[in-house]
Amino acid sequence: MKRREFVGLVSGAVAWPVTAPAQQPSKLSTIGFLGATTPSAEGERLAAFVQQLRELGWSEERKVAFEVRWAAGSSERLAEIAAEFVRLKVDVIVTYGTPAVVAAKQATSLIPIVLVGAGDPVGTGLVASLARPGGNVTGVSSQAADIASKRLELLREVIPSCRHLAIAGNAGNLINVLEMGEVQAAARTLGLEVTTFEIRRTEDIAHAFEAFNGRAEALYVCGDPLIFTNRVQFNTLALGMLLPTIYTNRDYVEAGGLMSYGPNFPALFRRAADYVHRILRGTKPANIPVEEPSKFDFVVSLKTAKALGLRVPEALLARADEVIE
Repeated sequence: MKRREFVGLVSGAVAWPVTAPAQQPSKLSTIGFLGATTPSAEGERLAAFVQQLRELGWSEERKVAFEVRWAAGSSERLAEIAAEFVRLKVDVIVTYGTPAVVAAKQATSLIPIVLVGAGDPVGTGLVASLARPGGNVTGVSSQAADIASKRLELLREVIPSCRHLAIAGNAGNLINVLEMGEVQAAARTLGLEVTTFEIRRTEDIAHAFEAFNGRAEALYVCGDPLIFTNRVQFNTLALGMLLPTIYTNRDYVEAGGLMSYGPNFPALFRRAADYVHRILRGTKPANIPVEEPSKFDFVVSLKTAKALGLRVPEALLARADEVIE
């Protein structure tokens, strides 16, 4: 994506200068933004990131250039973009989700990488520890696996009679593998029978729902770029089977899912801008602790609940951060 296209994407959020004035011949710092999904899906998050950078002074006084690319949920494309950023010699790579961070780390051990929303950076080997990341990776995690049991508890409040749970995740995504394990463990403590299906490509989605048919009363979906890119298909198939769903963030609910519980992603992207600010000023990523999210959003769609023939308890609605009518 050209820089002028990037500005068009976030127009309405910020007005971003894209060229340095003639009287400032100094080299621009270049940020490579590796979008794991699509511009329409991540536009709000990207705008939050840019706005925070502007507030930190990276505008008229300190100029930066952007190289923005989108992988549309493709693991092969992630690797290609990461390699391209290395060839372009960007000053920092910003990317979202575990597969994208893995691709960036495999491409370079020298260029700083700011992760946003990677589920378990330590468990997936992206950093040595949260307090002392080491290497060239730091940023803000999403605690995806850690809060899996919380999502399952919320799902059970809506469907207390549920005895059979389906779990879908991308087996090629390290954090999905960990998260599916957490969900299975939590399900066992609740006495639930579990059916899992591993998705590695778009064609697997329809097969997964064929496997769920008649074998599940609710569906837990792990957050993943491939699944996120195909979230409308996921929800269309789930509604067709009258299968209640819980997801990792509100975007899935806006696309027709029943519920989501997870970190506030615009807030994570704003915090990521603080990391970029520090790195561009000279701080090594190895010395910047990885942070965990402090704000989590619980979102419920009454529209989807009605389509499923479900009644959401008032007590649960009262705890929701957002209710989609």
